[in-house]
Amino acid sequence: MHTRYINPFTDFGFKRLFGEEPSKAILLDFLNELLREQEGEIKSITYMKNEHLGNTEIDRKAIFDIYCENEKGEKFIVELQKSRQTFFKDRSVYYSTFPIREQAKKGKWDFELKSVYTVGILDFVFEEDKHQEEKYRYDVKLIDEDTCKVFYDKLTFIYLEMPKFKKQIHELESKFEKWLYVIKNLEILDKYPVELQENIFEQFFQTAEIGKMTVDEYETYERSLMHYRDLKNSLDTAKDEGREEGRAEGRKEGIVEGRAEGRLKGLEEGIEKGKVEIALNLLKMNLPLEDISKATNLTVDQIKKLK
Repeated sequence: MHTRYINPFTDFGFKRLFGEEPSKAILLDFLNELLREQEGEIKSITYMKNEHLGNTEIDRKAIFDIYCENEKGEKFIVELQKSRQTFFKDRSVYYSTFPIREQAKKGKWDFELKSVYTVGILDFVFEEDKHQEEKYRYDVKLIDEDTCKVFYDKLTFIYLEMPKFKKQIHELESKFEKWLYVIKNLEILDKYPVELQENIFEQFFQTAEIGKMTVDEYETYERSLMHYRDLKNSLDTAKDEGREEGRAEGRKEGIVEGRAEGRLKGLEEGIEKGKVEIALNLLKMNLPLEDISKATNLTVDQIKKLK
């Protein structure tokens, strides 16, 4: 099926829409609608180098989807996360340490820091909150447990669970909701909706139009789209198989041993086998080992042993 607009959940699509110099106004408008209550008006942004190395050889490097700063020197990490990871929140916190540490100054320094914002656009739902169907936005800061007041306001994490955002275009109540709508539904739209007749959305849809790509851009997008679809299909298949095998093994061991431990062990083994199946499928597509590790939560060394 041919579509008119790119899929923003692909690496190519997300970068084209938000992470390139011609798209700077689009990202600026999105961040303003997302952060206006706590940030006020962001007047300008500058794209920064998105690859960061640790201070020592044993530190892992971080590669952000988008990394920028505003006119006040405050830092913004914007990440697109296509699949659930066991330690996704840990990774998100770890990534936030890079723009914190890079603010350190040589010589005399009073430790004053600029604010750091980490924004995650998620193509999945947090498992622990999956039944809270109306909650799709998480604003996280350091708070005092007793008073529930913000203890430190310069470190902010915002997560957007896109599968939970289900409003139709006639139900949108704010410009921020319009942004969520176009991000989630862009690929299935066949025209520029009249309800979004604003200059910034006109630029967004023009940037997203597949027919305006060069031949090289289109080929790159097709590879990125295939990668996204293969990853989604592999994850969905492995999850289904893992659940089935886990339930079957759990029932079998539960009957034999007569204990709940048997069912739990079967479920865990089924899920682990599902991860291996995903990794094997992604290896066949010659994807980078680091990408496979992110998708499966297996280590690179474990994946190498599967070859």
